[in-house]
Order: sequence, then structure tokens, then C-alpha cells
Amino acid sequence: QVHLAESGGGLVQGGGSLRLSCAASGSITELTYMGWFRQAPWKEREFVAAIEWDSGNTFYADSVKGRFTISRDGANKVTYLQLDSLHPEDTAVYRCAALFYSTYSYRDSVAYSYWGQGTQVTVSS
Repeated sequence: QVHLAESGGGLVQGGGSLRLSCAASGSITELTYMGWFRQAPWKEREFVAAIEWDSGNTFYADSVKGRFTISRDGANKVTYLQLDSLHPEDTAVYRCAALFYSTYSYRDSVAYSYWGQGTQVTVSS
């Protein structure tokens, strides 16, 4: 069993920055990807970013590329999402998720087995 806990959300003005953290507990020996997704009110959940756990390779949605940065601290089992140049359209609940094995792409939420509760990010204009 894996438990994920996010932190770091909040209210920020447009153009500002936040850093989200996702701490994992439990065994992640077979972890392949950690991902971040977000869901805004009345919108579907969307992929934001993912990191391949062993290699550190990173992947981003086009909407956040160049503004958000995903990273990890393998020793402490923490994944970070640095959010820079925030726009009001980035307002959403952000959730981290763990992918161990799936035939689905890391961009698909169905590929992920474990999810955090989420942290609210609100960007004012």
C-alpha cells in the first residue's frame, strides 16, 4: 500500500509561483512514474507533468511546458512540482499520483494506482 500526501498549495497572484510537494509512504520499489494532474471546477481532470522515477526523465502538458518543473528526491520519496508564471487558468486542485505498471500512457489518469487527496491552487488575476 502506498500513501501520497500533497502540500504547498495556496492563493497567489497571477505571475507568481508556488511549489507543491508530494510525499510518499510505503513501498515504491517498483514505481515507474510519479505524475501530477489537476482538475478545475466543471472541467475534466488533466495531465500536468510526470517524472520517470528511475531515470528522472520529465514530461509535461503543452499548457505548462516552460512554466512548471517536476522533480524528485528519491531518497526521501518526495516529488515536487514547481509552478512559475502562474495564470488564473492554472487554478485547480492538483493531485499527485503513482504509476507502478500499466499498459496505459503516463498521460492517462487510469494508469495510476495511487492518488493523493489534492491541494488547491488558486491564481488571482
